[in-house]
Amino acid sequence: METAEIVRRFLAFFEDNGHTVVPSASLVADDPTLLFVPAGMVPFKPYFLGQRTPPYDRATSVQKCIRTIDIEEVGKTSRHATFFQMLGNFSFGDYFKERAIPLAWELITKPVAEGGFGIDVDRLWVTVYLDDDEAAAIWRDVVGVAPERIQRMGVEENYWSMGVPGPCGPCSEIFYDRGPAYGAEGGPIADEDRYVEIWNLVFMQYERGEGGAKKDYPILGDLPKQNIDTGMGLERLAAVLQGVDNIYETDTLGRILQETAARTGVVYGADERSDVMLRVVADHVRSAVMLVSDGVRPGNEKGGYVLRRILRRSIRNLRLLSGGESSFLHDLTDTAIKAMAGIYPDLHRGAERIHEVIDTEEKNFADTLRSGTALFNRAAERTKSAGGAGISGADAFQLHDTYGFPIDLTLEMAAEQGLQVDEAEFRSLMQVQRDTAKRDAKAKKLGNADIGVYARLLEGSGSTDFLGYTDHEGEARVLGLIVDGASATAARAGQQVEIVLDRTPFYAESGGQLADTGTLTVEGRGSIDVEDVQKPIPGLFVHRGTVTEGEIVVDDTVAAAIDSDRRAAVSRAHSATHLIHSALRNALGPATGQAGSENQPGRLRFDFTANKALDTAELAEVEEEVNTVLAGDIPVRYFETSLDEALSMGALAMFGEKYGDRVRVVEMSDYSRELCGGTHVGATGQLGVVKLLGESSIGSGVRRVEAAVGIDAFRRLSKESLLVGRLSEQLKTPSEELPQRIDSIVSRLRTAEKEIERLRGAQVLQAAEGLAKSAREVGGTLLVSHTAPEGTGADDVRKLALDVRGRLGEDRPVAVVVASVPKDRPVVVVAANKAAQQRGLRAGDLVGVAAGALGGGGGGKPDVAQGGGTDPGALDAALRAVAQRVADAQ
Repeated sequence: METAEIVRRFLAFFEDNGHTVVPSASLVADDPTLLFVPAGMVPFKPYFLGQRTPPYDRATSVQKCIRTIDIEEVGKTSRHATFFQMLGNFSFGDYFKERAIPLAWELITKPVAEGGFGIDVDRLWVTVYLDDDEAAAIWRDVVGVAPERIQRMGVEENYWSMGVPGPCGPCSEIFYDRGPAYGAEGGPIADEDRYVEIWNLVFMQYERGEGGAKKDYPILGDLPKQNIDTGMGLERLAAVLQGVDNIYETDTLGRILQETAARTGVVYGADERSDVMLRVVADHVRSAVMLVSDGVRPGNEKGGYVLRRILRRSIRNLRLLSGGESSFLHDLTDTAIKAMAGIYPDLHRGAERIHEVIDTEEKNFADTLRSGTALFNRAAERTKSAGGAGISGADAFQLHDTYGFPIDLTLEMAAEQGLQVDEAEFRSLMQVQRDTAKRDAKAKKLGNADIGVYARLLEGSGSTDFLGYTDHEGEARVLGLIVDGASATAARAGQQVEIVLDRTPFYAESGGQLADTGTLTVEGRGSIDVEDVQKPIPGLFVHRGTVTEGEIVVDDTVAAAIDSDRRAAVSRAHSATHLIHSALRNALGPATGQAGSENQPGRLRFDFTANKALDTAELAEVEEEVNTVLAGDIPVRYFETSLDEALSMGALAMFGEKYGDRVRVVEMSDYSRELCGGTHVGATGQLGVVKLLGESSIGSGVRRVEAAVGIDAFRRLSKESLLVGRLSEQLKTPSEELPQRIDSIVSRLRTAEKEIERLRGAQVLQAAEGLAKSAREVGGTLLVSHTAPEGTGADDVRKLALDVRGRLGEDRPVAVVVASVPKDRPVVVVAANKAAQQRGLRAGDLVGVAAGALGGGGGGKPDVAQGGGTDPGALDAALRAVAQRVADAQ
């Protein structure tokens, strides 16, 4: 039975039994505590926690899931996978054990001809929690399972909680016996390799308190409503129904694995090491396809890091399998799309975009892998020659920071050579980098309140009606206040407050458009400056600001008014973003897609996917095209329709964005048509003018254009015109000839700078002969100490030290130390001949002494080394310190 048919049967069975079929949520979790959805119940978590009222009593779904905690085990076992799918049925206070258990048994054992899975009852075993006599009795007396096939297990195996205070309860699991060839008899207690768990039924009936994640917590009492949460791994069930040994041989993963084997010329089953690599590639390619289809892009943080990590593991394993460079990833991506499209038809529609993202990452990593591998090999060779057992954290960090090597890849490569990696040092360096990088936007998006506070407000008051498409002001009622992260009944002058209204003209930041600002006024009693508006959970507008006078109280009626001039400027920027998107697609091709944006008053940035930079001519063409559309004063139309209808009209959807059944379309004739919830102008002529300010790379395969719009664009153009006029006047050159004139001046200037550097270097080297003659004997070593003229560059200092050392020959020990201050920071170079090295005077050690006196550090080879510091006034002290070390080496 193919995987797609398993899905169809499962959903049809539970729909026939009164369950609402709920589509899979995105892999990217809505829950701010999670990166990805790791289990089938996660989208229903607010219902189980009582944060929201479920719109149905019974539900069933096939949920896409990602888990990366065991990524190193992927391919080594028959169970671990990064991406997997959970078949589930859920009851929210409707039925409980008495219904959940028989339903599960019926579907599993019902003949295939009657719509079931037709598994032989003699192959099935069940487990229950130690003291769950109720579940055991249902299995035995209602379902008819033989008592000897019902086994009891403890907290670790058969008790569930979320790991935090909230719902908990016993579990009951169904196991499939694979037969004597796979292990010992005796049921799941005896051998879980032979007896494979295929379905877990969770009975949420108690409320737990604070304590450990799995155990050692108190049971506070019964839940007001008993709930059912079940999960059956689709891949495991497919392996059972298709009669294969493991999930990698099923019809979906198996197609990718066999294609990988064929492309690399490796026979699956011939060698365990290559089998593991084939399974890793199959799992990771499928996982990458599903992540990209849900809008994740390779990056160095959060979900982007996970995607980059699995893609790069795939690429490296492909190279190891093929014995060199490979370019198979595109074909394997295509195989994965076709293998999964039977369950997720949208993969076909997004195939071009998926290929673009994955192909770009493969291309970029090819260069990274070559450069990074060479650096790793040098570090490994250095470690081994020094008799060490580990790669330093600094080397691992450089691999990550400079070459994009995930630490996991460095760990794998080190393990292959019998080396370890100083992970503690690596993590420390990573933390320093994070601390100096831009701060996370979490405080802005979620404020100081717990997500539960917002959920309770939404549950109690309902969603906020947005009036802002038509109105810039209006009356509203205060539904809730949050002060210092907690619900409050009032807020007074000077306090920062979050306000939830029943209706609002304020746009909440989303879709790249910044939030509105404005005021809320309680007549005769108080006013609030609104500085930001966010939607921490869907449907709830939270106005953040400061009470400037008086007070505001829950149930107050307020006059809400936005800053209309600011809104107009932001709307112009947002409309310009749509036009730039269309112009870029016309210039670069339809595969060019939006990867992010920000629309603020008079300015915008637009991020897009592209494999190359736009040159000056292409950028000018995009700008001209956009402004030609503005001149046409095309009306901007907005309307709502179904998602399918919008897509059939050619409306562009933001890649990876989540849309409901009804969507809003923003249309500018046939030139631009996009799904968008933002605010826009009434006609393109209202934008005035759009001026592109530049284009740059912001990541692998993602580029950014920035632009000024309207009066801001005019001011920019006015300043540029004034600047061009002044240059033309000063250089006595017509404006159209300025580029050539400036190029000529810059060229002459560079030539003059090079000549000055040459003359300065020659002057410095002229001192070599005199310095060699000035060598003094210190403890049997000829020592030359010299401070070069201020401004002498490090290269010239190095050349001078080597020249002097060469003039003194190899007959006697020679050490030369030359220092200078090229750019406010001192530099020192030490050169030592072989005779000096034999006496223990190594250049790297001596430069460390000098650099220490300068307040810095340095290093190098035994014959020549360079260092520096921060204290230019310590040059004499540095030279004296080296002389003392030479004297001590007698």
